Amino acid sequence: MSLIDKLQWRYATKKMDPAKAVPPEKVDQILEAIRLTASSSGLQPYEVLVITNKEVREQIKPIANGQSQITDCSHLLVFAAWDTYTAERINNAFDMTEKNRNFTSESGTAYRQMLLKAYPARDAEVNFTHAAKQAYIGLGTALIAAAYEQVDSTPMEGFDPQALDTILNLKDKGLRSVVLLPLGYRKADEDWLLNLKKVRRAKENFISWIK
Repeated sequence: MSLIDKLQWRYATKKMDPAKAVPPEKVDQILEAIRLTASSSGLQPYEVLVITNKEVREQIKPIANGQSQITDCSHLLVFAAWDTYTAERINNAFDMTEKNRNFTSESGTAYRQMLLKAYPARDAEVNFTHAAKQAYIGLGTALIAAAYEQVDSTPMEGFDPQALDTILNLKDKGLRSVVLLPLGYRKADEDWLLNLKKVRRAKENFISWIK
């Protein structure tokens, strides 16, 4: 199957089979794809929590509109963004880059100083919104990676983020939950969406070429 074939195959799975677990190597590939994806200024201002603990997922299900994928999946991914940008977080990111590349550039130093001047001074909610957008880039990569591995997934915003933050103690980590992604395998005989045709806008109504 080509990548496009696999994207045709994927859909937002409504019923997952709790008896089928995603192999660790496939989960690792999906997580590595997220880690390698793009982010603004390379800051990676979010983290991914992988929840396999059934008791924790049982706590999450009621604050996620009772969606069965929360407990039926084998791995629940929580994308949690930084609550704000701080000088420490920005410096840590640039320090890591310089250490791994084994050099410091004038342009890199200037760019660091620009971010240090602009980001921490902004309202925390503005910073969180910016970081949350970066988390969605990771989500998009995860969806494609899961399809490539032929692992079912369901992106979810339908949950109470404040309640989830409390369950996972995210405030203490300087994080706020953004979006969920259960990973598992479809239960074909119980999923009403499985055999419905995938519907997307026609190319001519979706893509514009400016030449």
